[in-house]
Amino acid sequence: MSTEITVPSNDDKNIVTITHLGGILFSFIPSLIVWLLKKDDSEYIAAQAKEALNFQITLLLAQFVAYVLIFILVGFLLLGLIWIFNIVFCIIAAISSSKGEYYRYPLTLRLIN
Repeated sequence: MSTEITVPSNDDKNIVTITHLGGILFSFIPSLIVWLLKKDDSEYIAAQAKEALNFQITLLLAQFVAYVLIFILVGFLLLGLIWIFNIVFCIIAAISSSKGEYYRYPLTLRLIN
């Protein structure tokens, strides 16, 4: 009984890197498309696209809460923090995935398993 760790191919790493970076501009759409189309092709792509999708869904929920809180003037600050949080962690995830590492976003609801 041997357990082999498969190293992701360069194509897999590139797809996942673009998926993570796509979240900055297009929210959950790139990760959803990649997850739906490529989840059966590669375990690495499936895991990372699902992670990116969970992160973007979490950010959408946070943005919804921030929009509700705009009426008490706290939401403006929260929207800015969410935007910065998205950029920073998507870039960190893209750098990690370009090296073939499995990245897990912090403070993310794992809604899709």
